[in-house]
Amino acid sequence: MNNFLILGALLAFLGVALGAFGAHALKDKFAEPRYAQNWNTAVQYQMYHGLGILLIAILSMDSLLGATSLLRWAGYLMFVGVLFFSGSLYVLSITGIKKLGAITPIGGVFFLVAWIFIIIEAL
Repeated sequence: MNNFLILGALLAFLGVALGAFGAHALKDKFAEPRYAQNWNTAVQYQMYHGLGILLIAILSMDSLLGATSLLRWAGYLMFVGVLFFSGSLYVLSITGIKKLGAITPIGGVFFLVAWIFIIIEAL
């Protein structure tokens, strides 16, 4: 599960970088001023789920749980969720293409299913 350790750390790193980029470099370049909040939401959810993937990596190293199928699925779903949820909000914030808002909830569903898989694994 070293892949999840790397992936989670990379998402967290990029979350910090994109947060700073949005606050400074993009401050006056958002499609509309209200899209700055969308950018911040994307960064927050990317960071939460980057940390979630790190948790999955740590749980997978545990000798009791190991790298179970549910944990692997949870990790992949969190990653794809970041691509859909945060990715669509990043692009929406810069371009103003409102149709991208339809993609965001798909990422949210991936997040929810991933967390449910972790709950099931814990039970």
